[in-house]
Amino acid sequence: MPRVKKPKKVKEPIRLRTKDLSDGSKSLYLDIYRNGKRTYEYLKMYLIPETDRNARRQNEITMAAANAIKSKRIIELTSGEAGIVNHVDKVYLLDWMKTYKEYQEKRDKKSISQIVAVTHILKDYAGDRFTLDRIDLDFCQGYIDYMLTTYRPQGKPIAASTRNTYYQIFNGALNAAVRAKRLLRNPFNEMEKSEKPKMPESVRSYMTIEEVRSLIATPMENETVKSAYLFSCFCGLRISDVKKLKWRDVFLDHGQYRLAVAMQKTKEPIYLPLSNEALKWMPERGDKIGDDNVFDLPSTVNTLIKPWAKAAGISKQFTFHTARHTFATMMLTLGADLYTVSKLLGHTSVRMTQVYAKIVNKKKDDAVNLTNGLFD
Repeated sequence: MPRVKKPKKVKEPIRLRTKDLSDGSKSLYLDIYRNGKRTYEYLKMYLIPETDRNARRQNEITMAAANAIKSKRIIELTSGEAGIVNHVDKVYLLDWMKTYKEYQEKRDKKSISQIVAVTHILKDYAGDRFTLDRIDLDFCQGYIDYMLTTYRPQGKPIAASTRNTYYQIFNGALNAAVRAKRLLRNPFNEMEKSEKPKMPESVRSYMTIEEVRSLIATPMENETVKSAYLFSCFCGLRISDVKKLKWRDVFLDHGQYRLAVAMQKTKEPIYLPLSNEALKWMPERGDKIGDDNVFDLPSTVNTLIKPWAKAAGISKQFTFHTARHTFATMMLTLGADLYTVSKLLGHTSVRMTQVYAKIVNKKKDDAVNLTNGLFD
């Protein structure tokens, strides 16, 4: 009797795999192999150790969701190879960047100049005729490498923070293309975190308590600007918030003066208590009404304060924003907890405030190391 041949098993172009993590859980990812090229898509889904019935049930739900994504990706891949690309028309990359810029102009005009810069980089890197459908992981990695090794505006490399910004802009443009169904997926999501540009840890310039005393003792031609700067040192407001501060925003609450402020940057409303030191630097209200500004400041504030700082013997980087950094470090140095300082600054997350805690911890390290070698 002739032996019946078993049907040949067809290899799937996409396989669901796991990666062991240090905490005992497993990260799920797709291993995509097609036409001799291998790429990976990390799903940001995790299997947890099956210590009980609930854990097993959770893992079953996670696996079902991951397999659904895998099936969808296989359909997308095979449809694309068959010429059925979900009716996605071919769009030139530079045309899409122009569309993205026009869209962002209605939402966040601050990023427009950065989108223009990224468009110029992409034109240099990929040319005028590169289409969105050709963007893959290799292209995105090449874009980052191009900024790192080749892109030299004014003959010198761009700063790490600028490189991070340009990565974020292009990543945002690709996410928008996915939402608009011009791109099946954003390849940056397949990239390892370690491969992506990082924002360097920010360096905060601030005044010590002794330097603040020196500023107080040093006269300045424009007393209103001096008062506004010192007011910020004792309450932490940004210059934009100081400029728009109205007398109606200042009120007395059970013996405590407070400010009702919607932060310019975050739009979050806060009710900021004012210390006696802060109140010292507020001008007299006189006959001003609620809609009048507390401080009438010129547009050249940062230019005016630099000679004042120099006269006070301060040579470090000095802008109005330095006053906000000064307030934060002063509060932490004097013993206020991180959460409270975060709320006083109007930060939406304590993580934003932690950079000041690192400054204070460094000062503590320097202080205890002053005894090194004294008793040898």
